Amino acid sequence: MIARIETHRGSITDLNVDAIVNAANASLLGGGGVDGAIHRAAGPELLEECRTLGGCATGDAKITKGYHLKAKFVIHAVGPVWQGGGDLGEAELLASCYRRSLELTREYKLKSIAFPAISTGVYGYPLEEATRIAIDTVRNWLIGSTALERVVFVCFDERTLSTYERLLRDHD
Repeated sequence: MIARIETHRGSITDLNVDAIVNAANASLLGGGGVDGAIHRAAGPELLEECRTLGGCATGDAKITKGYHLKAKFVIHAVGPVWQGGGDLGEAELLASCYRRSLELTREYKLKSIAFPAISTGVYGYPLEEATRIAIDTVRNWLIGSTALERVVFVCFDERTLSTYERLLRDHD
């Protein structure tokens, strides 16, 4: 069975999935945007656990419990800061965030995951390009996976939602 891919406009903290992905910074100690919202909703226990992880490299992901969230787990993925798309490997680092998060779903035997638009906020990654990378990476990974049943791309605003919906349609 191939996972169902869907979009959702709203807060990732409200979703009832096995894991939500946090667009984290390398310290994993909270921040603004999605990161801050997840830390606030999960409660102080999340920060306590994150302090034990020793940070996270760009392009990698680490998993914690979800605490007060509906999601059982939070996968903290550190996306790249947009530097113009030259030879700095931003596209590969962004794709790696999605792959590493999906690998953790396999390792923890999870059935559902929700992703924000990683790196498109204060990290400045162009939305269209980041969305294409997200969709392509997830779809390619799902070809070899039978365990994951549901992938949700969570969009904070209408512009992000319409970009995801258009590119998902274009890829069908």
